[in-house]
Amino acid sequence: MFIPATLMVALAAPKAFTPLRPEFTYNGVDRPFPITVETPKGYKKFTLQIQKANSREMLNEFEVRAGKIDIASKLPEFWKLKRTEVTYLQLTGDGKNVGPALVLQPMTNPKVVTLDPTTKTPKWEKDEDDTYAGIRTWIDQNVVMNTEFGDIEFKMRPDVAPNAVWNFLELIKGGFYREIIFHRIVQKHPRTGKQFVIQAGDPTGTGAGSPGYAFPLEQSSLPHDFGVLGMARSTDPNTNGSQFYVALSREATQHLDGKYVTYGQCVRGEDVIRKIANVEIGPKDDRPVKPPIIHTIKLVNPQ
Repeated sequence: MFIPATLMVALAAPKAFTPLRPEFTYNGVDRPFPITVETPKGYKKFTLQIQKANSREMLNEFEVRAGKIDIASKLPEFWKLKRTEVTYLQLTGDGKNVGPALVLQPMTNPKVVTLDPTTKTPKWEKDEDDTYAGIRTWIDQNVVMNTEFGDIEFKMRPDVAPNAVWNFLELIKGGFYREIIFHRIVQKHPRTGKQFVIQAGDPTGTGAGSPGYAFPLEQSSLPHDFGVLGMARSTDPNTNGSQFYVALSREATQHLDGKYVTYGQCVRGEDVIRKIANVEIGPKDDRPVKPPIIHTIKLVNPQ
């Protein structure tokens, strides 16, 4: 049987090592939290650490062996802490991080967002039923966009916008972003004259498409700058869905801080972003004459 060379490469490619695998995505408060641990060779001592999401400062630690374990029984105080911020569960070997971490997102009611009628600035208030229900967990992974100009890799930031990250990863896993285009490229912001954004994420290529649902704006603290990934929306802050943009300059995008949710940042492929940003643009609506194509988006382990 003849197998194409590209398929042979795909079949021969090693599977990414994921040492921590949760049995369930959703883990209710005061219940078991089972995960499977796989330990690679070459290390003498393995521990599991709960780390702060941004700084990776260690909050809790215990020794572990390969096999199935219950986090809740290993850390009796786990559910009592009722953390409100995203943390990471990280395997370490001889004190060094091994493989991707598990993202631990508290299942709490999201803040309710409204727009100031005059300034159009978002305002967040706690939901009246602000309840801690447990932990949603998934493997921390980067995102690689395979475009006709090359690959762009983004680090996800669940610490600043976990729901936007979760939504993006689920759309990718479901094959939503196949052969889509950058339908909008703003090369000159009217006030600053600087490059603004490149925008994609709509299967129709019109800028009006969605995944058939929308979710509220998150209060993200990641400032806009070159290569930062954000969710596109309409004037209503609760219309985040599948469309995204990549910021092209701090000068042109800083006014978006706090008004749009940012949830990732480029770690590879800055030159590809610039190539896409500089294609020929048509006479109206910032639409490229030949819209650049994203062939696929895939998930990879962070390096």
